[in-house]
Amino acid sequence: MADIDVVIIGTGTAGQTAAYDLIAEGYDVMIVEKTALPGGVCAQFGCQAKKWFYELTETVARCQHLQGIGITSGPSFNWADVLQAKNTFTSAVPKNTVANLEGNGIDYIEAEAVFADPDTVMINDTVYRPRFTIIAAGAKPMPLPIPGNENLITSTDFLNLKRLPRRVAFVGGGFITFEFAHFAARLGASPEDVHIIEVMDRPLGPFDKDLVEQLVAATRAEGIQVHVGNTVRSIEKHSSGFVVSLESGKKIETDLVVHGAGRVADIDSLNLMAAGITTSRQGILVDQQMKTSNAKVYAVGDCAATVQLARVADYEAHIAAAAIIAQDNNKAPPSVDYRAVPALLFTYPQLGTVGKTEDVLIREGVKYWKSFDRQISWPTYKRIGMKYAAYKILTDDQGKILGAHILSDNAAGMINTFKQAMLDDKSVEDIYQDNVMSPYPSRESDVIYMLDSLRD
Repeated sequence: MADIDVVIIGTGTAGQTAAYDLIAEGYDVMIVEKTALPGGVCAQFGCQAKKWFYELTETVARCQHLQGIGITSGPSFNWADVLQAKNTFTSAVPKNTVANLEGNGIDYIEAEAVFADPDTVMINDTVYRPRFTIIAAGAKPMPLPIPGNENLITSTDFLNLKRLPRRVAFVGGGFITFEFAHFAARLGASPEDVHIIEVMDRPLGPFDKDLVEQLVAATRAEGIQVHVGNTVRSIEKHSSGFVVSLESGKKIETDLVVHGAGRVADIDSLNLMAAGITTSRQGILVDQQMKTSNAKVYAVGDCAATVQLARVADYEAHIAAAAIIAQDNNKAPPSVDYRAVPALLFTYPQLGTVGKTEDVLIREGVKYWKSFDRQISWPTYKRIGMKYAAYKILTDDQGKILGAHILSDNAAGMINTFKQAMLDDKSVEDIYQDNVMSPYPSRESDVIYMLDSLRD
């Protein structure tokens, strides 16, 4: 039996963040990874990896939109080149991850971790009784009960394609689907043969419905086929590709079928029941300090029933580590605060959000004020040929931001302005005055126009 201060399960961004916080405070830390590729999904198969394709996608889209405004032909591009550049980055992640962990005095073990009881973790047949355990096991593609689901490829597979085929169908209408559909349509696939299949009446449920409507319009304007309210009945392999049959009776012939229907916590192998840890369909249930129903165990990142975003995972890891340190020093622990969590969809245009949507405010019975425009005629968008841009800003009766939602190029920068305003408890008038002196003309200088109707 081995004793240790903290065992961390998972080497993604959340696991590493917690490990570095704790080792810096003198804790004895072991981090465990069940795969041969330490470093997590974000860096190797997710947010960092996909940005290599997004940067090229955005450049191609900008050139297409500028035709007639100075650009006379579309850019040439090579899928294999961007794949090689991406792989050069991602292939170094495992080695660098282990080197950095061990270089900071953190014990790294490649093994499966399994709870034997509430106090015991089995690792490589060795019994460990850590004072604390942090689960940062991440997420995996959600199982889909569709006949022929063995024909689906994952987002990881998509980002490793040697060649992009002409026809691609995406099952599900979430983050991965919309981003990758935009990649495919602009980087070599035939846009009219790129399909998004969503079972609900509208895709992208967490985002504002009016701005989603505009993004869907922009997506369709590029030729991408968006099918809503449609269930996939089967996926059949044929000699010339695949046939995706929909409940509506429509059959889609395609070369590739991509799983984009969401992810679930990757916790099945941990034997959480033996540890007395409560879970839900969304993941491991945690309190405001990221503590599970087992007082010695914390859960952070995509395996927790919170928000599946990389920066949220880091934030939760900081909170969990700080809570452990506070407990050992008889101090009050910090609590998580999700009121201003920004999210961004890397389509073109980008769709950004922070705070609550209008639907949520209506459901909660909250009184609110709104500034909304989806037919923007500002020079900002005319000079780049962007026909689909929109914003919706929601405030309370004191002028404080309840939610901000923006469809634009560089939506990230503008959403960050509203995120910071929410964290700083600033009013519309405060934000207006802060941004009057923004570099002009720029996307950020447009923020004041979004606030005009809310200043009365």
